[in-house]
Amino acid sequence: MLVLAFPAQAFATNCYVVAPAAGEQCLVVDPGIGVVEQLRVVLTEHRLKPAAVLLTHGHVDHVHSVTPVCTTGDDADLTAYIHADDRYRLADPAASLDPQLVAMFEQQFGRAWSWREPPRVESIVDHQHLDLAGLGVDVAHAPGHTEGSVMFTLPGTPDGIPVEAERTVLAGDVLFAGSVGRTDLPGGDHEAMMRSLRDVVLPLADDTLILPGHGPATTMERERATNPYLKGL
Repeated sequence: MLVLAFPAQAFATNCYVVAPAAGEQCLVVDPGIGVVEQLRVVLTEHRLKPAAVLLTHGHVDHVHSVTPVCTTGDDADLTAYIHADDRYRLADPAASLDPQLVAMFEQQFGRAWSWREPPRVESIVDHQHLDLAGLGVDVAHAPGHTEGSVMFTLPGTPDGIPVEAERTVLAGDVLFAGSVGRTDLPGGDHEAMMRSLRDVVLPLADDTLILPGHGPATTMERERATNPYLKGL
């Protein structure tokens, strides 16, 4: 499995490109702010063609570029997949942001908030299995950071990684290396996050590679042993 990652231009949100191999169809996960050009370079270099976009949740730093990714390029007519409970966020991902922050983004990135939803959006649910781009993806609903936060699990791990793991989880803003997603933003819920960590995250096998929405990759074994937010659960 080929997994490529690069940070967005704001909030260091990780955008992932996942494919069975170079020269194949791929999935784009969490296309954040200002990623379109870098994504084009990555796709060209590895001869990849996007088949769908997966969104771990609906915050603007994870979905900002979803519409151009879904609608730009040769024969681009891609579906964006997002959990049903975060589907409403695609109506206006900036609605919950401070107006001063929106103004700052507009100054830096242009009139980005003349927002339009991607033409094709499919709501996903807990335990759903997706067959996309030659990959099998399982959906795990893990609310707390937002109502519709999910993690995506794929069998196997990226080629060339220096750790032994049997599966890969694209964790969004549920779990980070040494931390977890914040719950003080609109739609956040501390108690729901604690339940998700206990019931969805902790049962993950130690040999699970975690690719978070921000920051470096980690493993479930490492997080179980060292992540202070998982202690006592």
